[in-house]
Amino acid sequence: MIPLIILDDFILRAALAGVMVALAAGPLGCFVVWRRMAYFGDATAHAAILGVALALAFSASVYLGTLLTALAMATLVSLLAGRGWAVDTTLGVLAHSALALGLVAVSFLPRARLDLNVYLFGDILTVGARDLWLIGAGAALVLGLMIWRWSALLLATLSDDLARGAGVDPGRERLVLVLALAVTVAVALQVVGALLIAAMLIVPAATARIYARSPEGMALVAVGFGAAAVLLGLAMSLRLDTPAGPSIVSASAAFFAGSVAGAGLWRVLRAARAG
Repeated sequence: MIPLIILDDFILRAALAGVMVALAAGPLGCFVVWRRMAYFGDATAHAAILGVALALAFSASVYLGTLLTALAMATLVSLLAGRGWAVDTTLGVLAHSALALGLVAVSFLPRARLDLNVYLFGDILTVGARDLWLIGAGAALVLGLMIWRWSALLLATLSDDLARGAGVDPGRERLVLVLALAVTVAVALQVVGALLIAAMLIVPAATARIYARSPEGMALVAVGFGAAAVLLGLAMSLRLDTPAGPSIVSASAAFFAGSVAGAGLWRVLRAARAG
């Protein structure tokens, strides 16, 4: 049984923030999985640490610094990939370089050094009322973009030629994904941290693919698994005194492992019944 402390304000704020991130990450994560953009998400998320360092250095909003840096990184990766650069190599170089530069830059900021784990692994339990509004606004923007451009994004994901034939510009849809990814990174930083944001995008979507029979169904199931992972991870964190962000991702991984095992068992049973 979840402790009664679950009713405290800070827990309710944490749960609400996590669910809002799951609402945005669910459909966006489906496109990350379909387009095989896992490294793309990692590079954008790792750039968030550099954004945090720049924001603190100039006494600016961490959300704004993270958003602008993530957007710059996502745009740079998209441009380089479009010019024929080896995508996996480019993403690997940029992702690790951005993370290393960010960690070095943060080390020069004494007040940020103590909070480094917050930026790396998140601290959803410290979400305040103002943070909740910002996370909600960012999640609403991403969800709105996904709903508005859903059909066009699906066409561009299936085939650039098919999209052009239907009057859809694939480049514009890639920019929509870049913007959505940057906003998601900015609002999810406090929830799961820079090192785990990509997992929040990929794991629920990968789990949903096992059950879904349509793109829309996969997005809805991904949202459900993401929200369930948030609530279960928070409960685990409270009961076991573990870090909240990693606990959320661990719960999501458990859903994925259980789903894969269950699907495999179901196939074996069907084959045995058919034989």
